[in-house]
Amino acid sequence: MEPSKAVCLLSGGVDSATALAIAKAEGFVPYALSFDYGQRHRIELEAARRVAAAAGVRDHLVLTIDLRAMGGSALTADLAVPKDRPAAEMGRGIPITYVPARNTVFLAFALGWAEVLGAWDLFVGVNAVDYSGYPDCRPEFARAFETLANLATKAGVEGRGRFRVHTPLIELTKAEIIRRGLALGVDYGLTHSCYDPDASGAACGRCDSCAIRLGGFAAAGARDPVRYVAEAGGA
Repeated sequence: MEPSKAVCLLSGGVDSATALAIAKAEGFVPYALSFDYGQRHRIELEAARRVAAAAGVRDHLVLTIDLRAMGGSALTADLAVPKDRPAAEMGRGIPITYVPARNTVFLAFALGWAEVLGAWDLFVGVNAVDYSGYPDCRPEFARAFETLANLATKAGVEGRGRFRVHTPLIELTKAEIIRRGLALGVDYGLTHSCYDPDASGAACGRCDSCAIRLGGFAAAGARDPVRYVAEAGGA
């Protein structure tokens, strides 16, 4: 019997790289999907390509969709990325780095590709513990999209199978995610998480994403192998 295919959203960061590794460990044949959506940290696409190659995915598709046209986020518009926010502040409200409906858009494309591939499984590295308060990273969102997937597709309506949205990291801390990935052989030196890297691609060490990442590695008792700007005090 042929192994099941899975479409895995791959940003090139810690979470998506770990979710991809979990999909492989569970016996799925992974197809990676990344997006050039006008993000200011477009360098993450280079990381996504490195991670996909290292994981040996069956195919890696990079789609271009320009979310800059809508704006509304510090990741796609000329807005300052928040820096040096305390953990308590990061846990309150929805920050300006939220990209309107991004995971809904990304999963919709993943669903379309999955239907064409004959895949019933979608993997997304969303997390509702160590994250920045994004509404589309919550368990409720994943469950709702799974319901939509089975209502809105020819394959689902015809009853040929049931789409599943896998969120293997949703209840893990960043440290637990990193430990899991290291146990699966993920090379985090290939990844990129920073929202506001410098011109050379070095991570700032001060945005929410860098702070959560650095905290996760410290709590996991591991060294973060990516390069940070000197003044950030990163590893």
